[in-house]
Amino acid sequence: MTVTNPDAPVHLAGKRSREAAIAHDKDAWLANFADDAVVEDPIGPSHFDPEGKGHRGKEAISKFYDMAIAPSDLEFDFVETYQCGNEEANIGHIVIKSAGYEVKAEGIFTYRVNDEGKIVALRAFWELDRATASARKI
Repeated sequence: MTVTNPDAPVHLAGKRSREAAIAHDKDAWLANFADDAVVEDPIGPSHFDPEGKGHRGKEAISKFYDMAIAPSDLEFDFVETYQCGNEEANIGHIVIKSAGYEVKAEGIFTYRVNDEGKIVALRAFWELDRATASARKI
């Protein structure tokens, strides 16, 4: 993956987010977010977010972590990265291993940070039905 500016605050915040999720380090993952941040993963209604409004604020983001990240082993494979100001879009996929299954979520994964380099928005554009169709027993 080629990144225009690997030292950009948004890129570093995204990298910290992924590393903390892989390491199952909830405290580090949450510390990377601004207090008023939103996580939409995936965007729209899902079993993690039936109303499709996103997880807003640290308490809601913490609950999302417990539902989606804690029980899973994750692998990130981003093949393209586009940086624009305080935002970054990554094209690729995430492999999610949980409960004896592996699912591949292909899409666009975006981060936006504030002036302090804290994530204010983590948004994941992936289709639940396509990811579910990729499920295989491991």
